[in-house]
Amino acid sequence: MKKHYLFFVIVIIYSKFQAQEQFNDVDSDLVYAYSHVKSAYKSNNITHLKYYANRSLEAFKRAKPKLKACNCETAYDNAYDGIELLAHVDNAETFEDGRFYVKRARDLAKQSIIELDKCTVGNTAKKTEEAAPETLNNDIATLQHEQNKLKEMQEELRLKGQQIKAKIEEQKQKELDLKKEQLINSYNEVIATNIKTYNELLETCNCKYEVFKPIDKTETIKTKSVEEIKTYFVNGLKDLTSNYLSQLELCDVD
Repeated sequence: MKKHYLFFVIVIIYSKFQAQEQFNDVDSDLVYAYSHVKSAYKSNNITHLKYYANRSLEAFKRAKPKLKACNCETAYDNAYDGIELLAHVDNAETFEDGRFYVKRARDLAKQSIIELDKCTVGNTAKKTEEAAPETLNNDIATLQHEQNKLKEMQEELRLKGQQIKAKIEEQKQKELDLKKEQLINSYNEVIATNIKTYNELLETCNCKYEVFKPIDKTETIKTKSVEEIKTYFVNGLKDLTSNYLSQLELCDVD
């Protein structure tokens, strides 16, 4: 009798973990979708908002067919609506318009995780009832209670881990932005020094012409990569030198 009892307990536990494993993959996608859409909502410019919104959209798209396969209809509907909203962000012309869609998608992502948890618990309970004999109902309830407590702890750890990853990603982005800003300031100082030197040389040669500072595109160039920024300023320095030589030739003619 003890051997049979032990066998049924093992079957119950195995069925629980098997069901849990089935939902872990889609749960991870929804957590990513929620984490990225929160980062999008907290962004202070439209570039970052669109970047994180797109990351969330990709995670939602990965979760959508998995939710369909798991028969979690409410969670699926929330993910579907989230995709529809985030699809509008890339074409949003203003920061406020993009943030409107992001806010609604953020709420849907959170609700989708909640509905998936309900679906997970429901499916696990159903499998347990089908596998266990009536005489083990009390033991099943105890095991399920312990399993739910463990699941809550795992979920808290998972969400904490995702928050840490999001913070690390945010920190990396801040470091990259700072590097770009320092690079831009360095090049601007070089350009300013060259303009001053060129104009002093032109004045020494009694030239009435001046070399002027290029149009400031600092805000636009910040969105480019580090290599693109370097290329932009190197070309600007070449143009500046070319302009100086042209002015010098005009001075010789005069």
